[in-house]
Amino acid sequence: MTLLLGLALVFGLVFGGFILSGGKMDIVLYALPFEGMMIGGAAIGAFVIANSFSVIKSSMAGLLKVLKGSKWKANDYNDLLKLMYELTRIYKSRGVLALDSHIESPKDSEIFGRYPKIAADHFALELIRDSFRMLSMQFEDKYQTEDVINRKIKKHHTESLASVHAIQTMADGLPAIGIVAAVLGVIKTMSSIDQPPEVLGGMIGGALVGTFLGVFLAYCMVQPISGRLKQIEDEDSAFYMIIRDIFVAMVSDHPAPICVEIGRANIPTRMQPDFYAVEAAQKDLPAA
Repeated sequence: MTLLLGLALVFGLVFGGFILSGGKMDIVLYALPFEGMMIGGAAIGAFVIANSFSVIKSSMAGLLKVLKGSKWKANDYNDLLKLMYELTRIYKSRGVLALDSHIESPKDSEIFGRYPKIAADHFALELIRDSFRMLSMQFEDKYQTEDVINRKIKKHHTESLASVHAIQTMADGLPAIGIVAAVLGVIKTMSSIDQPPEVLGGMIGGALVGTFLGVFLAYCMVQPISGRLKQIEDEDSAFYMIIRDIFVAMVSDHPAPICVEIGRANIPTRMQPDFYAVEAAQKDLPAA
């Protein structure tokens, strides 16, 4: 939503100001398709050369993320706290073996079935499963456990940022690609140096559209998209850190409600549920 609002402001104010100041759009509109083809073609071609197919694919998906916003909403954090509370409660009361059926067959688990969005997220599900598997293998040192989970989250986050870096690299190159298009326009103008001034003026103006378009695309469109995508990836990564915090608190031998409270305290502020709402939600859960 913010992407569409931002684009409306950028186009409306930039071109509106140009027109109101006496600028004529006819030269811009005439040169735009040709300059756009050169600049867009060069930028997309360089993007394809510089990145693997998986990064290209994730970058396309990243554009959809910018439109839709963060994957995890406030209700999802509530569900995560309830899910981790149920798992922690069973572990505390009956031991890790009582969780075996849930961890090894989450599709058949009554607990995971209550939280389909979390169960559908491959990384979140595997992070929870692998963490409890470590417990079943007597890997119970809280410091080493936290380090292992941190490494998994860091690896996942680094991979998710590959598309951000690819889009940012495109933004960095666009001004120079605009200059390339402008130089070609100047070469074209110089080959017609015998034409009258009004013709040459139009040709030079068309060449300068290339410089304008490269800078405009870089700093008013592509770079802001890259920045917003990074924000979204950072926000989504916070969801997995809550799993880490609750699990480490559980290994540190805290009661289930305390583990969940430690996780709740680290939820981003605008997503953070109220303490009493979390407490009431825990009372409404089925018995262990």
